[in-house]
Order: sequence, then structure tokens, then C-alpha cells
Amino acid sequence: MTVPTIPSVVEALARMHGGERWHWDEGADPFEVALGAILVQRTAWANAERAIERLRGARVLDPERLAALSDADIEALIRPAGQYRTKTRKLRAFLDLIAREGSLAALLALPPDAQRERLLATWGIGEETADAILLYAAHKPAVVVDAYARRLFSRLGHGPASDADWRGWLAERLPSDRPALARFHALVVLHGKRLCHARRPRCGQCELAPRCRAALAPDEAGA
Repeated sequence: MTVPTIPSVVEALARMHGGERWHWDEGADPFEVALGAILVQRTAWANAERAIERLRGARVLDPERLAALSDADIEALIRPAGQYRTKTRKLRAFLDLIAREGSLAALLALPPDAQRERLLATWGIGEETADAILLYAAHKPAVVVDAYARRLFSRLGHGPASDADWRGWLAERLPSDRPALARFHALVVLHGKRLCHARRPRCGQCELAPRCRAALAPDEAGA
């Protein structure tokens, strides 16, 4: 099997999914993006979106207004996102971080390394969530590594020797500018949701199938 180059993979993803809607566009509200990055943990985006709509309906899509609510009130509003008690604790920890920095704008204005360090030191925020906030809320270059990216590139014969090295591996092979990184992540997620499923991927609809082991040897790829 010929292993496709990273640029050719991105081009194929753009042809397949370039016209599809992505929820975090350039005009997305930074606080809403950050909340979404936390609420989407271990659930589908549609569930996180329902929780955000409930927060919007309650007029608390603002750090100070949300922080003023009781935990019980937050839990009730974000229930559609699942794990609502745990996610309330995560939101509270993030709101505390904003308060310590003085404002959301102050947090997002920090240099990327300092901002990432503070996010990762916040309970409930891991690398994927921190990098999503950097990329889509702070509009800073960041490589978001998620299960979709690992699955896609592993099936195409790419990837580092260790799972811990994925971020550095992708960073070495992708453009360093923020719009390109945002577009790359969006395309990978859309592909993972639409076609490149963990089980029963829709290889018949994928341009990359002739160069993908999930399509050529489904049993070996766990498909």
C-alpha cells in the first residue's frame, strides 16, 4: 500500500468535507468556544450544543453570570452534555482560572505557552481541550490531537511510535499558521464523524480508501 503524503490527505479531506458546516467558525464567541471544548468531552457535539443552547437561553454565556449560579443550577442547564456533575466542576475550575487572570480576555491574551500551561494546570482540562481553546477561542496556533486524527493517520500508515508523540509528530508536518491548523482539525473531525468511524467505516464513500488499510484489510484495522 502506498502511504499518502500529509498534504495529499488534507487535499482529499477538503474535497470531501470542505463545504460542510463547522461549529467553531471565525466569528464564534470565545467563551462559548471554551465552554463547548469542555462540555464536548466524552460526548457527541450535538449534546454539548444542546447544553450551550440552554446556557444561552438562561442568558449566562458570560463568565461572571455563569459563576454566579449555584452548582445545582449549572448542572440542570448542562445536563444534555452528560456527566453534568463532573462537567460542572470542570466549568467551575475554568471560571476560577478566568477570575484569577482578571478576565477571559486577559487569559486569552497570554502568550501561547503560558496560556497552555495555565489551562493544563486547571482541573478537567487536558491537552485536547487546552489546544482547542488556544486554537479556536484565543486564535493562536495549536495542534489539536484527538481520536479522529489518530485513527485516520494510523489507518493511512502514518503516526509516531508512541501515542504520547502525536502532537509533536503532527506539528512537524503541518503548516504553522493558525487558519491552516484550524481548518485541518475541522476537516479531520468532520471526516471522522461522517466516514472514518471506529467501527464500520464508510470506506466506499472515501477518496482515501485505495490507500487505507481499514478499507483494504478491514479485519486488521479493526473496522
